[in-house]
Amino acid sequence: MSEEQKVKIQKPQGHNCFACGTANPIGLNLQFYNLGNEVCSEITLGKNHEGWENMAHGGIVSTLLDEVMSWTVMYFKKIFLVTRKMDIKYIRPVLIGIPLTVKGKVLDDSEPPKIKAYAEIRDNEDHLFATSTGEFVELPEEKLSSVSEGLKKDMLSMFGKFG
Repeated sequence: MSEEQKVKIQKPQGHNCFACGTANPIGLNLQFYNLGNEVCSEITLGKNHEGWENMAHGGIVSTLLDEVMSWTVMYFKKIFLVTRKMDIKYIRPVLIGIPLTVKGKVLDDSEPPKIKAYAEIRDNEDHLFATSTGEFVELPEEKLSSVSEGLKKDMLSMFGKFG
């Protein structure tokens, strides 16, 4: 049995998304890779992400889950989208200072424009911290009137490079 290879996902540079933007000085600047039928991101949260002392804020945890599910849908479906809803289960506190892996996969794309996805957060010892299912809705490019033409062009170019 051959081990699957991590394939880095290139993302647009210079944008301000809190979760993945490269130009946001207080953002997470998440990096993504494809591994089989999943999109993943690795991160170690710090004091700036804290809720209770030494624990990540629940909003940061939900952001990680949402962003990885979004990138999973974008990667496999090559579409613009928005999150319609999420159901999150916090299983144990996410401690700061430990390496985490967030993994996402598409669950159901049989009812366009709705797409369902799943994400989970684990540490290097495979402890499960949080899970989420989400429903995402495809947005036609013309519905993105508040998004700059430059970003739309960057995203369409990126979609063309996806596996």
